[in-house]
Amino acid sequence: MKTFIASLASLLLLVLPGSSRAGTVTVKGSDTLVILGQRWAEEFMKKNPNTKLQVTGGGSGVGLSALINGTTDIAMSSRPIKDTENQQLSARTKTKATEIAVAKDGVTFYVNESNKLDALTAEQLRDIYLGDITNWKDVGGPDAPIVVYSRENSSGTYVFVKDHVLKGEDYTPSAQTLPGTAAVVNAVAKEKNGIGYGGAAYAKGIKELKVLQGKEAIAPSEANIKSGKYPLSRELYFYLRARPEGEAKAFLDYILSPEGQALATKVGYFPVK
Repeated sequence: MKTFIASLASLLLLVLPGSSRAGTVTVKGSDTLVILGQRWAEEFMKKNPNTKLQVTGGGSGVGLSALINGTTDIAMSSRPIKDTENQQLSARTKTKATEIAVAKDGVTFYVNESNKLDALTAEQLRDIYLGDITNWKDVGGPDAPIVVYSRENSSGTYVFVKDHVLKGEDYTPSAQTLPGTAAVVNAVAKEKNGIGYGGAAYAKGIKELKVLQGKEAIAPSEANIKSGKYPLSRELYFYLRARPEGEAKAFLDYILSPEGQALATKVGYFPVK
């Protein structure tokens, strides 16, 4: 409830960077990063009461569009910025976006806690999300239809899974699209035959699948994600229109400090350095 209220308040207070009050920094984008972004903001504002940080989600694509349009100071993204997005930004500002990796994460596939499966291969996950496998019995589970949940196409995690798991192919039309990772987790927790995906930090009340490579089942653990051994490890980013300065730089300095990176670990993400 506190997170919902904070997000609602942020939406109501959103102002254009060009006309923002002194000491106000707007941060928008990735739903994967929004929990961590809000925690960073809360702790930073305790130490810097004259700075106001407004952190909202909406998806990586939404955040990067806002950066291009000049309606946010910082875009949060769970994927690298696209060339087309950088071109759009350059057309407006004559510069490319400044990219800063702020944390690491592992894209995790979730199943219901009652599901007896512990691991699937990347090929099995791909076939499920392409619609080529539609029954759990075909991957060693019960004789039951697979209920597939996905994110909306503005999500950086949606793009990551399409690029790295589906190899660029389209999701099955039967996939049920949900507006955020928390919604995916909630759906899988209620649907015994469900499967979904999202950041490791959201994996509460469901089972995280390991990824089978040969005979080894690789878990999305801290050690495996930090080392890159987990095959769906990724970096999470903040993007700015220019090199950070003022309050934005102070906020980023805090995020990348030992204290900020320790907070990332505490929330359920992994340090970038």
